[in-house]
Amino acid sequence: MDATGTDPARRELAREANFLGRTLTQLLPDEPEPWGLLALMLYAEARRPARRTAEGEFIPLRSQDTTLWDWRMIEEAEAALHYASRAMRIGRYQLEAALQSAHVEGARTRSVSWAAIVALYDALIRLTGSPVARINRALALAELEGPHAGLAELETVGADRRLDTYQPYWAARANLLARTGSHQAAQHAYQRAIGLESDPAVREYLHRCCAHLSNVR
Repeated sequence: MDATGTDPARRELAREANFLGRTLTQLLPDEPEPWGLLALMLYAEARRPARRTAEGEFIPLRSQDTTLWDWRMIEEAEAALHYASRAMRIGRYQLEAALQSAHVEGARTRSVSWAAIVALYDALIRLTGSPVARINRALALAELEGPHAGLAELETVGADRRLDTYQPYWAARANLLARTGSHQAAQHAYQRAIGLESDPAVREYLHRCCAHLSNVR
């Protein structure tokens, strides 16, 4: 487990993945999806230094110090995504990278376009049918229309029994339940998420979120 994001082996794997991504774009310069994949990997790696504190505590995206992001790498990701878009053949990796780009733009302007993010998730769901994309769409919808709308969307997604053992579903459910004031149900959902999480730092973060609800009146 790389609690602080400084494990040399894992960092080397990330560098190797980015190298292979760049190589793939050179071998297939006219194919948009390798460019989309490269952009997606670069966005993820660029935020790595901000994901954990010096003590190894997990930091969610909305709370990250963006001055710790690698903005040069983000610029490379933006350029790769722009190059991919010129082919006018949208694929999964391009959509996932575009979602990351939308969050980056939100960090730049301090104003996230949740309508654009919901629209991107709509396109991704049409293309893949991914239940993970539907979970994230529910969270984005909650930002756009309020937590009750997001929770209603998540209830529909929850009919997929594969999500019974999927930690992010329970964490998302807990978050939205807490925002609607259903604190007891939120605590139950957090406990489910905690039980499914293998990363100690993320598990501790979920514990803190759950414990906070005990102090909310």
